[in-house]
Amino acid sequence: MNEPIGIFDSGIGGLTVVKQLTKLLPNENYIYFGDTARVPYGTRSNRLIKQYAFEDTAFLQQFKIKLLVVACNTVSAVAVDLLESSIDIPLSGVIMPGVETAIETTKNSKIGIIGTTATVTSGAYEERIKSINPDITVYGQACPMLVHLVEEGWIDEEITRLTITKYLEPLLEKSIDTIILGCTHFPVVSELIQDVVGSSITLIDSGKETAKKVKQILDKSGLNVNDKSEGNFSFYVSDIPDKFDEVGTLFLGRPVVQATHVDFDNFLMEQGEKIYEPLRRNS
Repeated sequence: MNEPIGIFDSGIGGLTVVKQLTKLLPNENYIYFGDTARVPYGTRSNRLIKQYAFEDTAFLQQFKIKLLVVACNTVSAVAVDLLESSIDIPLSGVIMPGVETAIETTKNSKIGIIGTTATVTSGAYEERIKSINPDITVYGQACPMLVHLVEEGWIDEEITRLTITKYLEPLLEKSIDTIILGCTHFPVVSELIQDVVGSSITLIDSGKETAKKVKQILDKSGLNVNDKSEGNFSFYVSDIPDKFDEVGTLFLGRPVVQATHVDFDNFLMEQGEKIYEPLRRNS
């Protein structure tokens, strides 16, 4: 099954998920779409987030993808269930894989979540943790400035360390023993976060856990690639490909080769109303 795996995100952060996928599944082919013209998704209504999710999915499906990875915490929180019931290929979001590992990891049943303001206030991680184990206490901490520092490439700067320390102080006072990195930007500074919180706290990288989930799906369904050579990458964005190439190299851990700018509005007009049929059925 040499068809590609499709991954989408509202912007660039999902490349940390791609990084983990390629570590675990180096022979697979990947197509990534970053909706950089409409980032961030976290400030949008649930209805609009669902619309964007179906539009991004439709873009990737034109490449005959065999599996879809929703590498966006916001879409994973709001639209994954609806997407999964509406498409005919396997799908993985980024929330449940991290949640399941965190529940298995914690020894004192106290888990911290760090992410964007939208992700933390949505309660998506807490809701899913509680649905599996209601005895676990969940503490959320929004870290919005950290996203901007990472995108600036300030990985080893003192201001980044101070920002992490300031944000995480309230969590450390709760005696948590596990932290879920609930934003795809945060694995870029995971070493710095670990240094701040200490070795007694385990960090859960949702991208790494998502890659494990994808491998399980491929193994179970027999969709693994037949070709054993190194896989191919294709990157598409809806705006500013040069900036994506520059910052994306930091996130992916290897050079991003010429992300292609697509006229996404034109694509959507060509697709017509068929994209939105699942939304109308579930409205």
